[in-house]
Amino acid sequence: MKSNGLEQYLRERRQHKDLLIMTHVVCGYPSFEDNWKELEIMAEFGVDIVELQFPFSEPSADGPLFVRANELALKRGVTPADCFAFMEKVSKHFPFKVLMMGYYNTAFKMGVDTFLQRLVAAGGCGYILPDLPVDEAVELHRLSQQYDLAPVVLMTPTSTERNLAKLGGAARGMVYAVARKGVTGSKTDMSDELNQFLARCRQHTSLPIGVGFGVSGKDDIDFLRGRADMAIIGTAALKAWEEGGEQQLRDFFTRLGI
Repeated sequence: MKSNGLEQYLRERRQHKDLLIMTHVVCGYPSFEDNWKELEIMAEFGVDIVELQFPFSEPSADGPLFVRANELALKRGVTPADCFAFMEKVSKHFPFKVLMMGYYNTAFKMGVDTFLQRLVAAGGCGYILPDLPVDEAVELHRLSQQYDLAPVVLMTPTSTERNLAKLGGAARGMVYAVARKGVTGSKTDMSDELNQFLARCRQHTSLPIGVGFGVSGKDDIDFLRGRADMAIIGTAALKAWEEGGEQQLRDFFTRLGI
């Protein structure tokens, strides 16, 4: 099977860096202008890939901070069309790759083929839909291959070996390893347990592995070097932005030592 564009991009970047970085912004929160400033700082620090989250009313995998961000973006009238338009601007301007992150309802409502076509037109390289079980994603994944889009699947510590094998078989581009149970936002204990889980993931995929949920400081980044291909940072960066805007976000990335 030919390698997906995202996979190739990550492998090339990985040759020059011991750990890649993926970050996350919620489209339209606090505003698209704020998003742009956040992305400028992320580009400045050499971030490799950014998830642009399309706001949704029931973001089941997200912690309180992101739930609130989703709600406020929706209250301000942010639509999938706005998010695609923003993604197109971002993908044309910045050096990093862009993933759509959201929930299956967004794709379902516009029709999966239309969703994928719009994602390609906006310069996206794939998507993360954490609420869509792989058993129900067969058609979406098949179409994605035609468009060279990566369906990024989530492997979780509670998955059985059988399930991890199924996820590994469905994954393209990269795998998102969820560092612990629950939703995003809480601190994760980087430990032997995570080591063992990553070893289990490696048995079922040869794709680059990113680790997310609770990655928030330099210690976490140092722990993941040599263990994962990429650190995924979401809540901690948004928290920094909310506490002090551009300066605080810049300080946050400086402290990470990336």
